[in-house]
Amino acid sequence: MKILMTAESYYPFMDKGGPAVKIRAIALGLAKLGHSVTVLTSDWGFQPSMVLPGISSDKTRFGWRMQESGVETFFLTSVANYRTVSVNPHVLDFARRIREYDIVHIYGLYDLLGPAVTFFCQWNHIPYVVEPMGMFRPIIRNLLLKNVYHITLGNRLLRSARLLIATSEQEKNEMVEGGIDPQRVVVRRNGVEMPSAIPSPGAFRTKVGIPSDALVVLYLGRLEAKKSPELLVAAFASWRKKTKSKKAAFLVIAGPEHEQGYVDRLNSQASSLGIRDGIKFTGPLYDDAKWRAYRDADVFVLPSQNENFGNSAAEAIASGTPVIVTDRCGIATYIAQRTGLVVMHDEQAMARGLAEILDRPELAAQFRSACLAVARELSWEEPVSQMARIYERALSGAVAA
Repeated sequence: MKILMTAESYYPFMDKGGPAVKIRAIALGLAKLGHSVTVLTSDWGFQPSMVLPGISSDKTRFGWRMQESGVETFFLTSVANYRTVSVNPHVLDFARRIREYDIVHIYGLYDLLGPAVTFFCQWNHIPYVVEPMGMFRPIIRNLLLKNVYHITLGNRLLRSARLLIATSEQEKNEMVEGGIDPQRVVVRRNGVEMPSAIPSPGAFRTKVGIPSDALVVLYLGRLEAKKSPELLVAAFASWRKKTKSKKAAFLVIAGPEHEQGYVDRLNSQASSLGIRDGIKFTGPLYDDAKWRAYRDADVFVLPSQNENFGNSAAEAIASGTPVIVTDRCGIATYIAQRTGLVVMHDEQAMARGLAEILDRPELAAQFRSACLAVARELSWEEPVSQMARIYERALSGAVAA
């Protein structure tokens, strides 16, 4: 198959969050299976020096082009942007080539790339699928703009899609509750990126100044309201006041600031709770630095208000680290009492979860011992194969499974 994928962000722009990792894994996996894959994305400042050795790049009339292991990526030149949304006039020129492709995969909502490409898909009778990536139900910020998007662009985009892809039953339920025919929704989980080798312990702690015998709680993700890092700060303070452990304890908060002033807000909160000395802000961590942080944590926490899957929790599991996620995360069913705990989106519930793992070494050890098996269950091999079958189903015109 000749497959075109569209996404507002893609590798090497890892500061844009988990989707860049997920889409790349699927694209490379499909190329390895013999399919021709092109990714159409926005240029957020691409430079050839940003990519790994062995990945080639050159300039085209659309913008930069990158070639990696059979995947061709076009970074469309941007003339304007607002937060994570860009304006890319060349999308209209590129989309005129739509007849070259058998199937189109639209990742995400609330951008302008997807609607532009799907207009040409409809005009040329090219089937496409949409993967909202947790964006189907507008939450948290810019609710008015998101609702306007659905009225003007989104509803048509979703209505004409051959199939919609959810990454968990939770996300599928949100779509069905929003009026999507359940027969048009396919659940295809995300996978987990595995480190080439588990790092030796201690390197991350040494770098950020944490003693080897201290307890470490890790949050790694975008700093924004949807992810609720402030809930974890409050829960950490509550646990630290009640624990009988004599060990020093640190909360490490790693990730790019997606809402201006968020780090200052978290600092102010920590100071008011009397735990500022126990919090370390590292900024974004990628590649080896990310894996070293997972490896040195005693527990990883994903306190999100809503998460269609939870890639960071899967990565922590792949590193052998117990996790705590809220019951609003799609990955929860893989975690519950196997590699960690699922708790309500509530300060006290999360504080109790921290106590369960940090104050009970035997339970933490039990969760750690199960991580490898669960990580193998979460590999990308099956989701990539399923993705190919989903495309074939869309091409056949079938809706019901």
